[in-house]
Amino acid sequence: MDTLLANEPVIRLAAFAGVLAAMVALEALLPRRHRSFPRLRRWPSNLGIVAVDTLLLRLVFPTAAVGAALAAEARGIGLLPWLGLPGPVAVLAAVVLLDLAIYLQHLLFHSVPALWRLHRMHHADLDFDVTTGLRFHPVEILLSMVIKLAVVVALGAPAVAVLLFEVLLNASSMFNHANLRLPPWLDRALRPVLVTPDMHRVHHSAVPRETNSNFGFNLALWDRLFGTYRAQPAAGHEAMTVGIEDFRDPVELRLDRMLTQPLRDDDRAETLGRREPRSGD
Repeated sequence: MDTLLANEPVIRLAAFAGVLAAMVALEALLPRRHRSFPRLRRWPSNLGIVAVDTLLLRLVFPTAAVGAALAAEARGIGLLPWLGLPGPVAVLAAVVLLDLAIYLQHLLFHSVPALWRLHRMHHADLDFDVTTGLRFHPVEILLSMVIKLAVVVALGAPAVAVLLFEVLLNASSMFNHANLRLPPWLDRALRPVLVTPDMHRVHHSAVPRETNSNFGFNLALWDRLFGTYRAQPAAGHEAMTVGIEDFRDPVELRLDRMLTQPLRDDDRAETLGRREPRSGD
């Protein structure tokens, strides 16, 4: 297990670089939408925020979630050890329950105005591609890690399950934010199980009732189970407007503006989390 902890940054970095390169290549070969803004206007800041987030996490939480899992395992703390589940079952259960926790956390960040101020930076991107899936405010990243650590310890999640989940979450975020045109038959086949780019793109619509849907990052089960699933954007994927109406000035794509955005006003901050009743979706 010490080897696992020592190699965790290398494993995650290799997976990140591999998936990012694959999505960039697929976006070039099979784009879903025409670009609204050139990559040079968006990518330096979107990738720059990744560097800021990663450095901050390593400074504040040196061992991250895998370290917390190892500490809990050593003490036999948590629900899964108490249940006495066999190793492979415990790993699978931990991955699924951690994914549920991320879904609920995402819902929370849309529903609480103070948390939405942090999370809206992710939504304020004026286009939608693989780098959007990496664009999160550093304070949101720190709060997310605190929540994740609490869930990992409460579950007594095996360290290998936590590492697997971290890699899957990062990879799925890049995949479902990709400007990627999947064949319709493949999108239909995947949607009952996994969040696809077309499914998650609805969540980045500038229309609030669409923004407040499709909260899942990995498993598609939770949106269907909790009634937050929306099949398609009303305007269609090509015509839909991505982003937030109050932050449409291209200057908002700068890294400094991204970092200070939670301090500025958004007329919808108090209401965005209130979902409208829907029928026939």
